Amino acid sequence: MGTPNSSRRSRLDAETVLLWVVIITVVLVVGTVTGAVHLGSMLARDGQRLPANPFELVLGLLTHRVAWPPAATWVLAGIGAVLVALAIVVVRAVLRRRARRSRVDVAARHMARGRDLRALSLRGATATAERLGVAGSPGVPVGKTVLGGQMLYGSWEDMHIDIWGPRTGKTTSRAIPAILEVPGAVLVTSNKRDIVDCTRDVRAKEGPVWVFDPQAVALEEPAWWWNPLSYVTDEVRAARLADHFAAGSRGPDARTDAYFDPAGQDLLAGLLLAAALDRRPITQVHTWLTRPADDTAVDILRDHGYAESANAVAGIVNAPEKQRGGVYGTALQMASCLTNRQVAQWVTPNGEADGRPQFDPGAFVASKGTLYSLSKEGKGTAGSLVTALTVAVVEAAEELAVHSPGGRLATPMVGVLDEAANVCRWRELPNLYSHYGSRGIVLMTILQSWSQGVEVWGRDGMRKLWSAANIKVYGGGVAEAEYLNELAQLIGDYRYSNTTRNRSRQGGTSYSHDDRKERTLDVADLAALPRGRAVMFASGAPAALLKTVPWKDGPHAAAVAASAAAHDPANKQAAASSENRQVAAGASDG
Repeated sequence: MGTPNSSRRSRLDAETVLLWVVIITVVLVVGTVTGAVHLGSMLARDGQRLPANPFELVLGLLTHRVAWPPAATWVLAGIGAVLVALAIVVVRAVLRRRARRSRVDVAARHMARGRDLRALSLRGATATAERLGVAGSPGVPVGKTVLGGQMLYGSWEDMHIDIWGPRTGKTTSRAIPAILEVPGAVLVTSNKRDIVDCTRDVRAKEGPVWVFDPQAVALEEPAWWWNPLSYVTDEVRAARLADHFAAGSRGPDARTDAYFDPAGQDLLAGLLLAAALDRRPITQVHTWLTRPADDTAVDILRDHGYAESANAVAGIVNAPEKQRGGVYGTALQMASCLTNRQVAQWVTPNGEADGRPQFDPGAFVASKGTLYSLSKEGKGTAGSLVTALTVAVVEAAEELAVHSPGGRLATPMVGVLDEAANVCRWRELPNLYSHYGSRGIVLMTILQSWSQGVEVWGRDGMRKLWSAANIKVYGGGVAEAEYLNELAQLIGDYRYSNTTRNRSRQGGTSYSHDDRKERTLDVADLAALPRGRAVMFASGAPAALLKTVPWKDGPHAAAVAASAAAHDPANKQAAASSENRQVAAGASDG
């Protein structure tokens, strides 16, 4: 709820407003005339003894007891000109301010104020950062309060979840500003290239930049590679990796089979473990899945002491043909992205003499580097690999934090999981969210709607994720009445006192006071939230109405614009064409 419910607002009637207008007008006229007469008399040196009381002086002018000095006319004209100029300035300022205000800004009076948000202010966030031993940045920027224009920050132990509809500015106002303010490593997921183009050159000044682009979202060449099987050190991690493949291969409305889906996932886990133990590329797993009678993986698992896993895989290999075919077919569908040669270049070496660097999650989290993981949604998506890489990095950061002073990273790592429901379907995320904040691993999960989260984590899982976040931001553009109604309830109501005047010939005039309560922002207001406004729910504070702050209004605007221009595909193509023309001209001259 915004301001306390005991706060009251009186609605003035028309006569009261008119009375105040008359009073102000009389004061201005009397004051102006008095000043003009006094100053005109001084300039004329007429020796008049003017009354000290302004109203007595004006009455004297009307009754001709006080003479009007000729110079007073010029003084009055000058004062009038100054007042007109001031009025024009004030009117223009009011109109300009109204133009910047949105139709929902009035609600800010009934929501969180400066004292409620002290911990998230620049001073409060800086104090928290100093307590945590973090220098150089107060925290993750969120936005400015509509009342007061105070910039707010999430601290380096706060977890974020954002729900912004399409084309509402979530990338420009939340994702990019967050990436630019991180003092340590940054992990970013997305299905668009703009977030990479705008920040990569800025982040390159802090450390190495890695762009994982197996589906050519940003047209990045595979100049490096990552081995997903380097994550698989035992059967537990093999099962986790198999779960990422399973989650990434299923659409929102996909039906699952009670037997074949779990069995296929277990088979995939066993084959992933066997490939990792025998130091084979991950594409070998797909090859085994196309050969149901091949028991090579069973022998590898037994040779390395994983008898239970070997028996589980052998049980499927030796199962009746129809049963075995169903399980292998299910697992094959889960690993379907491995058939894409373009994807394979990013997760397998180019022969034994591959000179490309191999990405190491452990080394990355100890650096100030930036990892962008990009994927498209839909059929053939590499989202399972994006999820696997994300989890590998976050777990490497957790491992480093466990062995760091205080059990947290000395320099925080931030994960901006943009389009998380599309390209990073990490099913265990709700269970781990609150834990990572205490480790110095700050995650920001960005969704386009509440329903997106429900598709990935289920209703209870989405509620768990929402509740575990310390900073929750709604940026508009969502048309889900149930979700918006819950937000309206969290924002709360405000109370006001309505005064009614009654007149009668016998009893004269009487007044009655009626206490009323209204929603601060209702469902319609939230559904039509204007671009440039957001509602923030922070732990321990009432809901706050914010102005969003896009990167163009931030301290890195010039650097971001230069990075975006340098990596714009059109500019790159023009530069390449110019270079080709120069080469051709040089050849002809030779």
